[in-house]
Amino acid sequence: MSKQKKGLVPELRFPEFEKEPNWPCVQLNAVARRSTSKNKGEKVSRVLTNSAIDGVVDQRDYFEKDIAVKGNLESYYIVDKGDYVYNPRISSTAPVGPISKNKVGKGVMSPLYTVFNFNSKKNDFFEQFFKSSRWHGYLQTISNSGARHDRMSITSGEFMAMPVPNPSDMEQQKIADCLASVDELITLHTQKLNTLKDHRKGLMQQLFPAEGETVPKLRFPEFKGKESWVALQLQDFSTIIRGASPRPKGDPRYYGGSVPRLMGQDVSRDGKWVTPCIDYLTDEGAKLSRFCKKGTLTIICSGDVGVPSFLSVDACIHDGFLALTKINSKVINKEFLYYCLVNLYSVFNDSATHGGIYINLTTSILKEFQVSIPESLEEQGSIVSVLAAVDDLIAAQDSYLSDLKNHKVGLMQKLFPVMDNAV
Repeated sequence: MSKQKKGLVPELRFPEFEKEPNWPCVQLNAVARRSTSKNKGEKVSRVLTNSAIDGVVDQRDYFEKDIAVKGNLESYYIVDKGDYVYNPRISSTAPVGPISKNKVGKGVMSPLYTVFNFNSKKNDFFEQFFKSSRWHGYLQTISNSGARHDRMSITSGEFMAMPVPNPSDMEQQKIADCLASVDELITLHTQKLNTLKDHRKGLMQQLFPAEGETVPKLRFPEFKGKESWVALQLQDFSTIIRGASPRPKGDPRYYGGSVPRLMGQDVSRDGKWVTPCIDYLTDEGAKLSRFCKKGTLTIICSGDVGVPSFLSVDACIHDGFLALTKINSKVINKEFLYYCLVNLYSVFNDSATHGGIYINLTTSILKEFQVSIPESLEEQGSIVSVLAAVDDLIAAQDSYLSDLKNHKVGLMQKLFPVMDNAV
């Protein structure tokens, strides 16, 4: 590949296309057409949705229940396999809404979505183009500024007039194949990451006693035959405090300073350590919040209830968190306690998956939570060593996967032209 002049020409082109003409820029309606077939008589009952992260998926699988109501599906669009779908709902992952190719099969979709298909069956190039951000500028330019904050307001005509690059079929396929090979790597390493997470989950089920049991199924040889584990409430060996938020929210006296504040969006379900980077308070705001030292063990108490993590820096915590402080190190290893809470989160998660209800955790509820622990700090430490080693593997794999995804983003920025001049 070699560098090319910027404009409607990609920064990088494959050698065999270096001397080819610049790419034509056409409107989407020149290479694709809208699909407006309605679900008359509700002959199709499978409802699909377009997720910013997962693409087109079965609504029942995605939400674990039917969102659309039978009797209202006649107005829904029929979506065939290979069709493309635009969802105008915006998110941090999809700032103008996602465009995804339907690979799951025939179904129906809400009339809020725009469904279209390409004139040519060889359209993998456009599937990859819509995974890039090169088309966002056009939609941001024409979207109704008075629209709802959570979705773009664009007519179907405006959408189908979107400018798209249209190189030769051979160059399109070369680019699509290149990016698809990176996708295959990402899929492979995502599976590897999920396998590691499943391994850790299974290991924890073996290393911690099952409900109603006093010893784990798997115990290190040097501790076999030792005393049973004991059940203690969290308040028996720690002090639990709740985060706080200055009011009114957004007040410049309290917000916009240099003191980091932990928010729910900062926390990963699989990350042991968390660095707040979304919200910051002033010194005055920090006085009205809850300040915690680096290494404090926190747990989400509303929303994604039960996710624990350690603060990697001194920070305040939002009122959607509880913190466990003054942990008695003569009773429990703090990292072992972290894994106890990870195990509790798995219980919350499994309960919700099977029809249970998440509750918001209060200080009083968490105080009375029971955890099973071996009285031997040495045994606690041995368990921590095993699980921490798996966590290190997960962290390394997660980092590698993140690098792969960033590599693909950078590659798309070079392989697809800047479209600003076409807006």
